[in-house]
This record gives sequence, structure tokens and C-alpha cells, in this order.
Amino acid sequence: MSRLRRLFSRSSEPSAPQVAPSQDDARRATTAHFEEFVRTRVGVEAFLEPPTNATAMTMLLVATTGEWTRRRVPDERAARSLADSLGIPVYDARRTGYPQRMRDWNSRQRAGRRTGQA
Repeated sequence: MSRLRRLFSRSSEPSAPQVAPSQDDARRATTAHFEEFVRTRVGVEAFLEPPTNATAMTMLLVATTGEWTRRRVPDERAARSLADSLGIPVYDARRTGYPQRMRDWNSRQRAGRRTGQA
């Protein structure tokens, strides 16, 4: 019961209001994340994912190992510009689909979690 009480009780001190990052801060954070990913992995390629009703346009980076990362981008032009500045090829995921190495990596990660290895 004490766990439930802690989960649902209000803190005695008011929490600080959550402030959303500015667009510039978000853009810098995305750029820094992608730069780090490209710098620390081999053979990275970018895949542009179209916006949906639930998500904005995203750019997915996939390394030769299949490891991947995804972040929102403002639009296709900005995404292509970022990929050019990172020196990586960019593809339209609607046309090319996702690379098999990414699906293989996801399968390995799921299998590792089931056996408690990853």
C-alpha cells in the first residue's frame, strides 16, 4: 500500500514548471546528437520519414552495424541540408524502405533482452 500511496501522493513541494526547449535549442540538440552518432559509427546513412498524423517528419540514421537513431526534423530541405553537412547519403524511406541490417539489429536487441544479455 505504501508504494501506491507514494505513487499517487502529491509532493509537499511544488515542482518547477516544465519549459519546452526553443526551436533553436531543439535544432542544436538534434544536430549535436546526429554529429556524435556519425562521428562514432561507420557507414552511416540517413533515411527521411514522412510526417504522419501522430509524428512530424523524422530523419533516421543507420550505421553499417544496423544500430540506428531517429530525431524530428523541421522539413525535408533542412534534413537534406543536415545530411549534406554530415557528409552522409540521404534516402527517402517511402521509396527505399529500411535497410535489412536495421531490422537484423532490432531482432538481435530483442533477443538479447529476452535472454537478459542486453
